[in-house]
Amino acid sequence: MKQQSSFAVLSAINVNDKVEKKDKLTYLSWAHAWAEVCKNYPDADYEIVMFNNLPYTYDPYTGYMVFTNVTIDGKTREMWLPVMDGNNKAMKHEAYTYTTKYGSKTVESATMFDINKTLMRCLTKNLAMFGLGIYIYAGEDLPESDTTTTTATATESKSNAKVDERTTLNIPSSDWDNVSKYVIANKGNNPETILANISKRFIVSATVQKQIEKLWK
Repeated sequence: MKQQSSFAVLSAINVNDKVEKKDKLTYLSWAHAWAEVCKNYPDADYEIVMFNNLPYTYDPYTGYMVFTNVTIDGKTREMWLPVMDGNNKAMKHEAYTYTTKYGSKTVESATMFDINKTLMRCLTKNLAMFGLGIYIYAGEDLPESDTTTTTATATESKSNAKVDERTTLNIPSSDWDNVSKYVIANKGNNPETILANISKRFIVSATVQKQIEKLWK
């Protein structure tokens, strides 16, 4: 019987119970990812690529970039990842500002903490190139597997899914009148925070969001 490839083995592993949610994005912890790989391939190895004894390369125009190499079952793949802040903006040696439709924002200068965090995320992404958790990067809920297992797990996921109890925000409506008053009364606050608070209660369409943005002006 032909032995399964490392990609077939790792891409079939369901890591949903080990992921974390942050800012609507899904992250797989590097510790869990590496543990899963080593359970199946004890000889797996990884390397942090060094540049003049530093674990990163830097360009004053584009920012910091880190690289990793992972070797599993005799095959080596490389991966890279820029050091970014919570808004996915490149971090540089010095803080800088940029302009959005909501005003100016600042990207803080990168620290070794930021670089170390990016390195471990890069390692996790590197492992995804071998199949582990790759379905997360593809925006899927479950890894590919046999039909029976996938169907059963998908059914279970749907039954455990939280029902969206929010109502749609329509214009005109009494809800819109209340939202308008709320936005006008909080013009001095961060627009993104205001919109996030509204979205906790209402489903906001792109058209309605534009009307909300007009109230900020």
